[in-house]
Amino acid sequence: MRVLIVCSSGGHLTQALSLRAWWGAHDRTWVTLPTEDARSRLVGEHVVEAHYPTVRNLPNLVRNFGLARRVLADTRPDLVFSTGAAIALPFFMQAHRYGATTVFLEPVDRITTASLSGRLVYPFADRFLVQWESLREVYPDADVIGVVL
Repeated sequence: MRVLIVCSSGGHLTQALSLRAWWGAHDRTWVTLPTEDARSRLVGEHVVEAHYPTVRNLPNLVRNFGLARRVLADTRPDLVFSTGAAIALPFFMQAHRYGATTVFLEPVDRITTASLSGRLVYPFADRFLVQWESLREVYPDADVIGVVL
């Protein structure tokens, strides 16, 4: 399976890295931010750097929509997976056009309230995963998977 893992650096990347037992068995490409944190933690992985900053930066949002189109066309993933944050939106909005299934994991620190990226990608996610039962009130179609970290 070809997997495209799209996430910001920092805690979002930590969440994704904690799932190595799953993604390690698949052909994968990462899309993340151009930070030293991400670069040092993804040594040896195929990484595409997104335009940063992503939050409330309209020009970079537009650039990242173009980046998503190119990356999705080049990699043709079977699955686009994200732990957030804003970088997920352009990829989730376009993934179905390239035949990819989308899965979003709401971060562990979201216990009773939705993240902005979660609210934005929820309509585009084939599967939406939460780590706390209390988030089912916010995301009624979500699957509760328990705490990942």
